Amino acid sequence: MLGWLGSVTSALTFRPGPGAGRSAAELYAPSLASAPAIRFAGVWSRSPEAARGLAARCSVPFFGGFAEMLDYCDAVAFAVPPAAQPSLAATAAGRHVALLLSRPIADDLAGAEELAEAVADDVVSQVALTWRYAPAVRTYLGTQVRRARPIGGTARLISAALASDAPTWRAERGVLMDVGVDVVDLLDAALGHTALIRAHGDPRGCVGLLLEHEGGRYSEASLLATAPADQPARAEIEIFGPGGSAMIDCSDVTEREAVGTMVEEFADAVGHRRPHPLDVRHGLHLQRLLDAAETDLLAGH
Repeated sequence: MLGWLGSVTSALTFRPGPGAGRSAAELYAPSLASAPAIRFAGVWSRSPEAARGLAARCSVPFFGGFAEMLDYCDAVAFAVPPAAQPSLAATAAGRHVALLLSRPIADDLAGAEELAEAVADDVVSQVALTWRYAPAVRTYLGTQVRRARPIGGTARLISAALASDAPTWRAERGVLMDVGVDVVDLLDAALGHTALIRAHGDPRGCVGLLLEHEGGRYSEASLLATAPADQPARAEIEIFGPGGSAMIDCSDVTEREAVGTMVEEFADAVGHRRPHPLDVRHGLHLQRLLDAAETDLLAGH
């Protein structure tokens, strides 16, 4: 059906809450509605009122049930808390519906492993690691980092994202399980597969990370997401080696442009039934790192 129609029929499921729902309403829905290769099938949420409102704004159907929505789409984009995603995504995967997953892919390692196990090899999956789809980040990784011939790196994230009005799961789990995922992923992409991670600090305050990458490379990261609201946001990654250093500030990444690219690549992967490098297996790799780091933090290391 996909090859003959030349388009992918995709739907959106999301979970609104205090300060939440922005990614669904402002980023995902407009990108799904405007992507040439996608037909936006509709919206479902466990909060019907919010879903009806978003569906009306996008002129698409509102679905009363998740299973009903799956009858009308080839793919589904998730904008839900990590704890809600594994069971919903596994249900969709069981019906061979492609998955555009929120990050992290689950609330804990067991959920991530169960989700990865549920996604068969012929089910396309992709993780919404927004930084990785930004043109500036791709140029950075493909040109500047290569030129540096990296042997090490550092990262520093300072933001007010969790200072107030944070969605409950973000406030409870802290910076590591939120933007920390993107930092770990980008260091992993720049310096190679992360084999070991150690963490110290306060899960809801400042977190320090030490990453050991395959090939004898190392990186460190400092993460703080409870800075004052008037503090300029920074998300700096610096990679260095015999070829020099390369720095990028990912706080300057344009979310809308990155999400547009992400959705287009998702449609292409689904339409051609080919895997994407940032798939559920990559999401599981990151979840294992997060689990190890969070274990350190909870142990007070």
